[in-house]
Amino acid sequence: MLDLLISGGLPTTVPTPADTTKVVSFFEKLSSASNMSLQQLLEQMVSGIIHISIKILIALVIFWVGKWLMKKIRKFVSGILIRRNVELSLRTFLLSLINISLMLILLVIVIGILGVNTSSFVALFASAGIAVGMALSGTLQNFAGGVMVLLFKPYKVGDYIEAQGQSGTVKEIQIFNTILNTPDNKTIIVPNGGLSTGIINNYSKEGKRRVDWTFGIGYGDDYDKAKEVLSRMLDEDTRVLKDPAYFIALHSLGDSSVNIVVRAWVATSDYWSVYFDMNERVYKEFGKYGLNIPFPQMDVHVIKEQE
Repeated sequence: MLDLLISGGLPTTVPTPADTTKVVSFFEKLSSASNMSLQQLLEQMVSGIIHISIKILIALVIFWVGKWLMKKIRKFVSGILIRRNVELSLRTFLLSLINISLMLILLVIVIGILGVNTSSFVALFASAGIAVGMALSGTLQNFAGGVMVLLFKPYKVGDYIEAQGQSGTVKEIQIFNTILNTPDNKTIIVPNGGLSTGIINNYSKEGKRRVDWTFGIGYGDDYDKAKEVLSRMLDEDTRVLKDPAYFIALHSLGDSSVNIVVRAWVATSDYWSVYFDMNERVYKEFGKYGLNIPFPQMDVHVIKEQE
């Protein structure tokens, strides 16, 4: 073979039959090796395509089955929330949260079936959750409070409440805040975080409320007559409930008056109208029966010094 190499010109020797046979054998082996490598490559490609296709098919089946299960779970949870009379806003939010959570779980499962390492995705979601939680700690507290308020319903739209140093009629319950409307038509926005952990006075929760008055008469006036007049006023007012019965008693002996306490039960919606009407009637009618409404007086004595 060395004689076949040309170094700057024509061959110096003529190839022998043995040399020709060796060259042909070399190229046959090279061609055979190339054919085997190509065949193996094609077999590996076909095997890989089949393997990947099977994984994709399984992933698609799992995805569609998961979607079907998600729909069933949402329907089941929605039925429970409806039976518990959960507010529409909270119901919609919870269903959306469940849908997102289930979809993330399903995607992680599908990615794992396709052969992708899911640990990195889980770590990424966890890190993002921690970062968002730290950045929005106050907002998340209000969000959690809103969920608690909408779920346990310490008050509802239309109730008159007092909480966090504020009072008013509940106009709207949002996920993060509760909107109050005051009697003088001011809008107050109260964060739900404090409402869920603080004390709430709900004046509209019960169907009836007790109205309390304290009326004073003079020491020389007839107490029995005053009690009779007050009883008649309450009996004539149809808004005053018969059960529980009203209560009238001598409350205290003040510095300038005999104080009579009056307690009556009315419907919650009638509370203020009954309260104001009773005050007006007492002021107008006590004088007709010789009953005086005393008020504090100060006697001033002027002493003239002798010259």
